[in-house]
Formats: sequence, structure tokens, C-alpha cells
Amino acid sequence: MKEIKTEIVINSNPDKVWSILTNFEKHPEWNPFIKTISGKKKVGEQLIVKIQPPGGGGMTFKPLILKYEKNKEFRWIGKLLFKGIFDGEHYFKIVDNSNGTSTFVHGEKFSGLLVSLFSKTLDKTKSGFELMNESLKRESEK
Repeated sequence: MKEIKTEIVINSNPDKVWSILTNFEKHPEWNPFIKTISGKKKVGEQLIVKIQPPGGGGMTFKPLILKYEKNKEFRWIGKLLFKGIFDGEHYFKIVDNSNGTSTFVHGEKFSGLLVSLFSKTLDKTKSGFELMNESLKRESEK
């Protein structure tokens, strides 16, 4: 298993960060990593997500929502072909720092037979997470 975990402090409350993160229609306007995202925002529903890490090729996948807790956590799980080959549990957490700021935690836990073969791609993925975090911070602080 491999995990990518990033975080950033945003000078905005969790409600505003959440509203930007979960407004799927606006992602193309501000998000350099997740190019498009669509689907019902409900646990058990399938999304259609297109990502493009910096310096990497684009990829479209159809993860299932595992958790959708307003202003706190949004989590999905995706797979490559079949479960157990290359699975990713992607998460976004928003922590209320109780001082008008939020900590945005963005990561993914990868598991499966092919994880070790994708280490260079996963490094690009981490850069994509960091770019998205910075963009979410700018958008939330407007």
C-alpha cells in the first residue's frame, strides 16, 4: 500500500471551502488537477472524474462515493479494471481550526498488485494534489 497525503491551511471557514470543493460544475474554472467531476453527491453513487496530473496524461475513472459529510469529509474509491489490481481511496477532509481558518487535507491510499509499478506516476499525482490545494486556497480566500 502507498499513501499520498497533503494539507494546506486556508484562510476561510469550512462552509466556504466545502461549497467550492463540492460545486462540481465550477471545477474546470479553478481546478488544475481534477478537470471534470460529475454525478450525484450521495454515498453509494458513482461519479465520473477526469484528472490530469502535471506532466502526466489525463485519466477518466468512475469511483464510488464512500463518505459525503457536509463541511467535513468527501471520500471515494476507484479501481483500475478490477478490484485488487490498482485501487485508490481518495479523500478530502476539512478541519475547522476554530479561528476562521480551515485545514484542507487531501490524499489517497493506493493498494493492489500494480501499485509498485506506478511510483513515478504517483509522484506526479502528489504534485497534482498540491496544485489543486493551492488553487482551492486561492478560490476560497477570494
